[in-house]
Amino acid sequence: MKHLLLSLLLSGLPAFAAQDMAIVSRHSAVVFQWNHFGYSNPVARFEKIEGKLLLDEQDLTKSSVTVKLALDGLRTGVAALDEHLKTDEFLDAAQYPDITFTSTGIEKGPMDTLKINGMLFLHGVTRPIVLNAKINKISTDPATKKSRAGFDAEATLRRSDFGVGKYVPSVADELPVRITLEVGA
Repeated sequence: MKHLLLSLLLSGLPAFAAQDMAIVSRHSAVVFQWNHFGYSNPVARFEKIEGKLLLDEQDLTKSSVTVKLALDGLRTGVAALDEHLKTDEFLDAAQYPDITFTSTGIEKGPMDTLKINGMLFLHGVTRPIVLNAKINKISTDPATKKSRAGFDAEATLRRSDFGVGKYVPSVADELPVRITLEVGA
């Protein structure tokens, strides 16, 4: 039944061959949050997102995604905190200026969900992660008449797994990450 529902969902989408699509950074966001000594739950956002999606609409498991987040685009809303997070106490942007994610496999889930397996490179360490994703929409953009797609995803990272353990456990080790990506041909 699950496969039938997914097939029906996908059959209603416009047909086009596998294609490269670029991330539309102005309509995309990667946001993470942490608990600060139990007092607050600040958030940060990456404002420089680059990457591409090879979208195989006929078989989403053959699709792939690569993303690069430049640390000079990290924003918390507090300039001093932005700079502190980029120091060698935390992310060490001078030595590791980018965070990258490369998918290694995609599994279809029920309805419009996906599990995107991949490798995350952060602070000089590469580790496997799984993004729990949802297909928002795959269609032709009415304004540009070109293919467009959108996805949301979530994951939880342990920063100590990537050698960024300053102040753990007082400052949370686990960081919820929320992603929304729009891609276009």
